[in-house]
Amino acid sequence: MALHFVVDDLADAGESVVLTGAEAHHAVAVRRVRVGEEVTVGDGRGLWLTGVVAEPPAPKQLTVRITARRQVPAPTPRLVLVQALAKGDRDELAIQAATELGVDEIVPWQAARSVSRWDAAKAAKGVARWQSIVREAAKQAHRAWVPAVTAPVTTAQLAGRCADADVLLLEPTASDPLSRLPLATGRDIVLVVGPEGGIAPEELTALGAAGARAVRLGDTVLRTSTAGPAALAVVSAGLGRW
Repeated sequence: MALHFVVDDLADAGESVVLTGAEAHHAVAVRRVRVGEEVTVGDGRGLWLTGVVAEPPAPKQLTVRITARRQVPAPTPRLVLVQALAKGDRDELAIQAATELGVDEIVPWQAARSVSRWDAAKAAKGVARWQSIVREAAKQAHRAWVPAVTAPVTTAQLAGRCADADVLLLEPTASDPLSRLPLATGRDIVLVVGPEGGIAPEELTALGAAGARAVRLGDTVLRTSTAGPAALAVVSAGLGRW
């Protein structure tokens, strides 16, 4: 499969694109691309260019001659992962896998039982860190759309999403399995994953009162790092994405 690059601004891309910085370094020093090799370039917002390496690569520059371009429509309905902050790197593992599996938006959640806590300074750094992880995962997966990472939300803010989205709480004690839910409503599908200790009872009550629905994944209890990706796989199959 052709090597894929993500460049923020391709609006003015003409007959060629010049890659610089980290993308060029990765192509030249790590992947050792050669003249005539086919590559793809995207802007993370649906624009998809196919081209070939046009000149002998320089250490910090790579010129790609464009041979084809297309605009990939944004997926619908949108799949949103609300990932509770977790200790260690478990939340980061979750969003990396979720990106590879097709999530369209990622929302950090400061849940009641989250061991990790983000104050204002940590929130800015945390979001930037998640955005970097998501961008690299989207590039690895050759995705035309890079998922958005929003600012962290509270439980009250999360409840507000229930008005215009199907909010599903991944809860091992729920009676309804996710695989049997009707999904073709046309609204965003929001999958909510709690931290290591699970979603607190008061959060389940508040979100349920707002219209969220608790669902389970099988008969076992999954880690916070695997529940979201597993749910995305189930939903993607149910929607016919896979």
